[in-house]
Amino acid sequence: MADEFVDVLIVGAGLSGIGAACHLQRRCPGHSVAIIEARQSLGGTWDLFRYPGVRSDSDMYTLGYAFRPWTGDKAIADGPTILQYLRDTAREHGIEQRIRYGHRLRRAAWSSEDAAWTVEIEREGQGPLHLRCSFLLMCVGYYDDAEGYTPEFAGRGDFKGRIAHPQHWDEDIAYDGKRVVVIGSGATAVTLVPALAERAAHVTMLQRSPSYMLSRPSADPLARWLQRVAGTRAGHAMSRWKNVLLAMYVFRLCRGRPEAARSMMIKLVRRQLGPDYDVATHFTPRYNPWEQRLCLVPDGDLFKAIRAGRASIVTDRIDRFTETGLKLAGGTELPADLVVTATGLKLKSLDALEVSVDGRRLASGQLLSYKGLMFAGVPNLVSVFGYTNASWTLKADLAAIFVCRLLRHMRRTGARQCVPQTDDPSMPLAPWTDFSSGYFERALDTLPKQGLHKPWKLNQNYVADLLSLRFGALEDGVMRFSA
Repeated sequence: MADEFVDVLIVGAGLSGIGAACHLQRRCPGHSVAIIEARQSLGGTWDLFRYPGVRSDSDMYTLGYAFRPWTGDKAIADGPTILQYLRDTAREHGIEQRIRYGHRLRRAAWSSEDAAWTVEIEREGQGPLHLRCSFLLMCVGYYDDAEGYTPEFAGRGDFKGRIAHPQHWDEDIAYDGKRVVVIGSGATAVTLVPALAERAAHVTMLQRSPSYMLSRPSADPLARWLQRVAGTRAGHAMSRWKNVLLAMYVFRLCRGRPEAARSMMIKLVRRQLGPDYDVATHFTPRYNPWEQRLCLVPDGDLFKAIRAGRASIVTDRIDRFTETGLKLAGGTELPADLVVTATGLKLKSLDALEVSVDGRRLASGQLLSYKGLMFAGVPNLVSVFGYTNASWTLKADLAAIFVCRLLRHMRRTGARQCVPQTDDPSMPLAPWTDFSSGYFERALDTLPKQGLHKPWKLNQNYVADLLSLRFGALEDGVMRFSA
């Protein structure tokens, strides 16, 4: 028997979960809500990641919540500032009291007879908790918080220095005056290198292949001016839309005119580093812009560190670790006292849980996505997955509003179950995303599939999702409601 019943169970107290609880509290005050969080504190990514320089690569006018304007001085905020923003939001909206820490979801089983989920929760230092809920809202993000991705490196055990992964950064990791090698070329590496270079003897970013990098000021004077002139809330809304439309324009330019976008970005890098720098080797990727996420360089900090001689980039493959560093495929050896493996994330799918519907175990790689939030044949469950080409919160906010619309519609009509159903079992399916980043490609078989047309096609477009999730008809011929 389940110990307790709640109308909505939110899994995860990070950016998505806190936002969802705020929306539910405001739009569905008659529904009981509980949040379970596996860790001992809220914040998700922004509580977990503690490496030097950790920050967002999205601006806070879109990464922040629409209902709580961002008033900070910097649009590109660091990790501790974002975490404080989340804590303040939870406290101001009374969300903290709904969070149960040290509660990790292990199993979830749907019963159509009961029109309810029964979930098993593992609790630290206690026995398992079983509770029932009408609606399950998954806000756990998309990567495994237990461990990041690290390839197998030959000779790793021979290295006499320290090896660290950014996802598990310890405060006792010393890098003052040391030779540091950061393996990777993604957003984490681009963040780490200039931060470490402030105190290290030298930092080398060792990359197998380059990424596209785009410098941007960390402050947004126009946004601050809009808030002064139009007021905090209206100024925030205008800045949010300004940045949404700008990001959409850049994405469309990159996908529609990749050669022009490539030429522009490389020209901007060359302007930062000068005509004599080998931009062709170190800053010219093999793929087209926005086939992987662009790396943001706030205030050009990485380029400044390179110009000052405090950091450098080496593009080569690793042959093996040695006692004193890394031997490269090209034959050279990089000396190192500390090696940081900024080699990526591990994506986590529903396969990490035991999820079943009327006794049928679900395999996430066989699920068909509905509006990027629900799955065909799976009742009363929404899983939040943000955009790959824009701020995570934009989609998370829309997902929470969509859930509120569903709950209010169901209560008004007496329905207890909502489930997307496809009448076309032969519909061609496509991968969840065409993103070519390594962490997506490694997990592609475990990710849900999408169809080739609405509502089964996954949008990477905020305006399209706004029209569909906030204003589109709930009774669309695909979503089936029943008592």
